[in-house]
Amino acid sequence: MDALQLIALIAASAVIAGVARRTAVPAPLLLVAAGLIASYVPGVPAYTLDPHIVLPLILPPLLHLAALDSSYLDLRANIRPVALLSVGYVLFATFAVGWLAYLLVPDLPLTAALVLGAVVAPPDAVAATAIARRLGLPHRITTILQGESLVNDATAITAYRVALAAVVGEGVSWLGGIGEFLLAAVGGVAVGLVLMVPIHWLRTHLRDALLQNTLSLLIPFVAYAAAERVHASGVLAVVVVALFLGHRAWQVDFATRLQEAAVWKMVAFILESAVFALIGLQLPYIVRKLGMYGVGEAALYAAGVFAAVVLVRYVWVFPAAFLPRLMSRRIREREPNVTWRTPMIISWAGMRGVVSLAIAFSIPPTLANGEPFPALNLVLFLTFTTVIGTLVVQGLTLPALIRVLKLPQPDPQALTLAEAQAQNQASSAAEERLETLLAEERNALPGPLVDRLRTALERRRNAPWERLGAVNPLTGESADAIYRRLAREMIAAEREVFVRLRDERRIDDEMMRTLLRRLDLEEAAAYRASD
Repeated sequence: MDALQLIALIAASAVIAGVARRTAVPAPLLLVAAGLIASYVPGVPAYTLDPHIVLPLILPPLLHLAALDSSYLDLRANIRPVALLSVGYVLFATFAVGWLAYLLVPDLPLTAALVLGAVVAPPDAVAATAIARRLGLPHRITTILQGESLVNDATAITAYRVALAAVVGEGVSWLGGIGEFLLAAVGGVAVGLVLMVPIHWLRTHLRDALLQNTLSLLIPFVAYAAAERVHASGVLAVVVVALFLGHRAWQVDFATRLQEAAVWKMVAFILESAVFALIGLQLPYIVRKLGMYGVGEAALYAAGVFAAVVLVRYVWVFPAAFLPRLMSRRIREREPNVTWRTPMIISWAGMRGVVSLAIAFSIPPTLANGEPFPALNLVLFLTFTTVIGTLVVQGLTLPALIRVLKLPQPDPQALTLAEAQAQNQASSAAEERLETLLAEERNALPGPLVDRLRTALERRRNAPWERLGAVNPLTGESADAIYRRLAREMIAAEREVFVRLRDERRIDDEMMRTLLRRLDLEEAAAYRASD
């Protein structure tokens, strides 16, 4: 892939993802569909997924950002369902789907079928998070899906390596497979624990926001590479470091947080868009590689494997949701309101993604004795069709399922009330701190500046309460929304004057940029307040 092809892929993916934001179709689904169509358009170059790029270069930043946006406290509170899905379900799916594929496909060795099972076992982190947030799922379901998607890739990659070793003739035993799994898991967590404190120390002691953000971009790659270097799980190392940094993000300089949020949003947008488009673009390559299998025969096997993947998730999720509750009164008391609707949604939200394809593309074409890998082309095809099937079928029907099940939605008024109460406590503490500081001679300020501090504090205290108030009958806006809109209009008027003064050569460009930056910070504050 040359530079022009890469730029074209990124640009086209970004446009399609932008269009998706104006439609009811989640961006991952629209991007996959566009990739499928584009793959047969004359002149579109052939894009092939390279596992040596996807796993070490694309997966770490996406996992890092997902973990940064997750809540360590929420994940800890839901550690049981997260562990049952991210470890238990992936291992169960590896064996169950592999066994069903072995029964379904003639001449497919059991070891090769288990490789297929490990490849299609992990739901995709990006797809699950993007669709869950877009659909406004209840907070606990979103937390469980996020937690599962952060860890399940590590489980699947390790299970794949063990199954692959059995196929290629490296003589792996059950005991050896368990040992490799524990080494990868414990080693990945250990590497993350070793790295997280010094990395956080660097982030809190660097005073240059540009250096801090450069460090931020390097962190997931460093964590992944360090863990893989010692044959541990790079995925777990990335997740552990990111969860710690996200939990401690408030200790980092405000300028770094502002820049970091913008940078990572851009990185995630580009990578997620390109990844889902790449999935769709693989179709011609996969079909050409079918070899001895006809399209009709392969499609029949694909339907069977897709059905197995969907069914196996239900077989695991429902018992995992209710058996612990039946066996433990403590769990029943801690989770009193769990109904069948929650496991129903979690079971159906098992979309697969680029990690499955990347693992499949990393399967070696030959065994240790020089013979070809059994049914490799079919394994690639079944992986591709499973990924597309889950993204399209489950992704498109998930919104309808949520509407039919009538899951409880967060109450906006209750959320705003909680925000207002938290802000009121924080403002009271800030007011006490301000009065204490002003009592010291070294903090003496002119009266107008003191009034400005108190006005800003009062503004923050009142903003949430104003959103709870009555709306303007003409515009439907709250007083707080009108305030923000007028503030942005005033800033726009100031900006026009600065540009005009620059054009009239009454101020130079450097001064204009300084003045505009101040306005940009003011407008950014108003925009964030409206989110």
